[in-house]
Amino acid sequence: MVDTTYSAYKDKPAQIEKENAVYAKVTWRLIPFLFLCYVFAYLDRVNVGFAKLQMLSDLKFSETMYGLGAGIFFIGYFLMEVPSNLALHRFGARKWIARIMISWGVISGALAFVTTPTQFYILRFFLGIAEAGFFPGIILYLTYWYPASRRSKITALFMTGIPIAGVVGGPLSGWIMERFHNVNDMHGWQWLFLLEAIPSLIAGIVTFFYLVDKIGDAKWLNTEEKALLERCLADEQSRIEVHSASAAFKSGRVWMLCAGYFGIIMGLYGISFWLPTLIKTSGVSSSLDVGLLTMIPYGFAAIAMVMIGRSSDKTKERRWHVSVPAIVGAIGLVISTFVPQEPVFAVVSLTLATIGIFGALSQFWTIPPAFMGGAAAAAGIAIINSVGNLAGFVSPYVVGWVKDATNSTDIGLYCVAVSLLVSAAIILTVPKKIVNN
Repeated sequence: MVDTTYSAYKDKPAQIEKENAVYAKVTWRLIPFLFLCYVFAYLDRVNVGFAKLQMLSDLKFSETMYGLGAGIFFIGYFLMEVPSNLALHRFGARKWIARIMISWGVISGALAFVTTPTQFYILRFFLGIAEAGFFPGIILYLTYWYPASRRSKITALFMTGIPIAGVVGGPLSGWIMERFHNVNDMHGWQWLFLLEAIPSLIAGIVTFFYLVDKIGDAKWLNTEEKALLERCLADEQSRIEVHSASAAFKSGRVWMLCAGYFGIIMGLYGISFWLPTLIKTSGVSSSLDVGLLTMIPYGFAAIAMVMIGRSSDKTKERRWHVSVPAIVGAIGLVISTFVPQEPVFAVVSLTLATIGIFGALSQFWTIPPAFMGGAAAAAGIAIINSVGNLAGFVSPYVVGWVKDATNSTDIGLYCVAVSLLVSAAIILTVPKKIVNN
């Protein structure tokens, strides 16, 4: 059996060094740009969490209305995820990712002009439709370039876009809302949606000219480098179990992973949509100060994601690298409900929760491509992501409903914590021989 870490050159150090150099070249070309796109994507998806600090009082929305609007994004996302990823597999990443980014930028900017709950729900729903396929599309795109043995660290690097969006987006969103409030008779939250949509529009246009669909189209690689990359992927494809889209739909393992991912996403959006509120209720009044404090959990989470990814690749162990962080995330959420309602305690406990949740999230995506390839990977990754992301509807709605009913988020956070623990257990049922490579 060929070791995909070193391809056919396992015992030839010079060739190993050459292979590493080619992958470094690919990484520097692709990952910084894809990372930046993901920062913009995630910022446009969750900036509603900051807008909430002003728009609820301005528009007279309840917490339940906000939770429904924040979560309904994922209904549209769910409906279009699989078709979008199959379209990317057919038409190529360059055109499809560009289309996704431009359409979501337009709709995200339009949120600045909502005045009723119905308008809010409709635009959030269509934002989900517009963005569907971006994340699983990039995960699929990475399988066109990297074998499984290199994919954990690369996936973690790409997915640090989520916490970095929090690091950048927190203070940026707080500053926009304070600095632009009442400028041209518009509220700060309206300027937030407008200004943060612009980078996505620009990046969408750049994507069309910057990305290439496959190794053979890369003019920045020579013939020998292309052959090396294609040989590494060919070695891996010979061992993959599932290749057809229909087989992915029939795979029990795919549906099991849907359930595991659902719990992790419950944690992700429990943090993403409610972190500003949780920090504010600990005694922080200024929107800018709330934004600055949200940098701390996200900053530590970004560092942890990279470290966990390196550990996973080094040990070739995947399951525990998902399950242990998920358990840590659950513990952090529970602790946050018991500590005194003061900023320092809130930030420390929520940092622990964020580290665990984001660490589990990035490592989860080392598992599906380990047994799926080709159209099966396109369909399977999209199925898992779309079903799992329904938790993005459930999580903010449940927490919002609980907060309205009890004037506390504690029970909602307990539900999220239990979901993370269930996910950790599910991941450990995946056969070790399939994913540890």
